[in-house]
Amino acid sequence: MIRKAIHAALAVGVLLLPSLPTASASTLKAKAIEHAQLLGVVNLKGELFHVQGVDLDGQHIWVTSVDVGNHRGYLHEFDQATGKFLRRVELTDGERYHPGGFSVSGNSIWVPVAEYRAHSSAVLEEIDIKTLQIRRKIYVADHLGCAAVAAGQLVTGNWDSEQLYIFDLHKGGRPRVVPNPSRTRYQDMKFIDGQLVASGLSSWRSGTIDWIDFPAMKLVQSLRAGTSNPVSSLNYITPYTNEGMALRGRDLYLLPDSGPNRLFHFRLDDAAVLGQNGRGPAVALGRD
Repeated sequence: MIRKAIHAALAVGVLLLPSLPTASASTLKAKAIEHAQLLGVVNLKGELFHVQGVDLDGQHIWVTSVDVGNHRGYLHEFDQATGKFLRRVELTDGERYHPGGFSVSGNSIWVPVAEYRAHSSAVLEEIDIKTLQIRRKIYVADHLGCAAVAAGQLVTGNWDSEQLYIFDLHKGGRPRVVPNPSRTRYQDMKFIDGQLVASGLSSWRSGTIDWIDFPAMKLVQSLRAGTSNPVSSLNYITPYTNEGMALRGRDLYLLPDSGPNRLFHFRLDDAAVLGQNGRGPAVALGRD
């Protein structure tokens, strides 16, 4: 909760991002993600506010951000190859203007949009990926800050992901509520090969990327995350898992900064993949 308050204060106003060239892995002196190799960085060009989540659909990079000063939330689309800004849509729903970590699933994008305070309210918005029109809304009497969806199952985390809500989109009804199996405060999450993968902060200066067995909701693997280096004296050192996370096969994408916005591209190694495939954790499940 303290982290969210600090970022809210830093995020007031518009961040006009410079058009920086794409950086190579060799130019970055950054602490690694455990069992992953940094391949490079794409700099997102255009206007963004305080970043919350990220996902990819093969050709595009999608980002949620919140304009704290004006109480507005947005979904932005960028070209994956160049980082060029393409379009955006406002997601604000009355007092709910804080979009969180989200997931692309088929032709839909599922985004939680919440009031900017704990124990408040949220709406889960299903958005058409082509038209950016809202297809469906699900209202929840709690702040929701991240969402993962696959095969009709939707998992969301509340403020600091203390609790996880599990929705069956086919059957409807009340969600199942379970405690977070990790101490990590999840900011973004995705379904990967039937498992839930979630990332966030475990301390002020570090975080983890966790694999959670679904539907048992048991923690089976955890990769420790270091911090990125600042691009200038104005940009503070940030844990890689501070904000957005997406995973496509072995390709891991992290969007940690409040600006300039750099999308870090990692490749998971064999040890991480073994853990994902259910043959035992690749990394000991220690705590900070």
